[in-house]
Amino acid sequence: MNTKITSLALATIVAAIFTGCSNKKDVAPPVIIPCTQDGVVAPNWTCSPADTLDGFYSDIGSAPYSKLGVDFTRREALASARSSLSQQIKVLVKDKVEHFSRSTGLGDKEFADKVSTHVSKQVAKVSLIGSKQTNFWQHPGNKKIFILAAVNKEVMKETILDEVESSYQEDAARWQQFQAENSLKKLEEEFEDIPILE
Repeated sequence: MNTKITSLALATIVAAIFTGCSNKKDVAPPVIIPCTQDGVVAPNWTCSPADTLDGFYSDIGSAPYSKLGVDFTRREALASARSSLSQQIKVLVKDKVEHFSRSTGLGDKEFADKVSTHVSKQVAKVSLIGSKQTNFWQHPGNKKIFILAAVNKEVMKETILDEVESSYQEDAARWQQFQAENSLKKLEEEFEDIPILE
């Protein structure tokens, strides 16, 4: 009798599990919202510049249409894109250099700040000079111009490593410690996979 009750209870539990599983609702696919700029469907890169180009930092700039014409407006949008790109790279460099300094013990916060400020300035110059316009879109209604600017990650990485190394060379004691601890390898690892910031 007990065996029958136990078997019946077990069968009821199994049936409930299978019934519960079979009644699960299908998960709806994610809703993709199109990119819009000022009420008009626009290219995706105008909303998500970070997802645009593999191997490049990229960012957008825009400018309202000027009475001075499309060329002037385009230059304004490009300047805006380059400025955003430069700022993005500065933030990345500051974080990476500070983390490198802390993890290797090669400098206190003050020294790390000094290095990251120096490197950021040099890298900003390179990002402004080395960046190129890679995409262009003009709003059909208000004629606002959107520009996507990009700079090669490898070029930026080489510049960053060179500048960090040269910063340490300016301080003899830290430079000896840098060399003794094979810190260039650690520095390269820190910047090995530089992500694109969003």
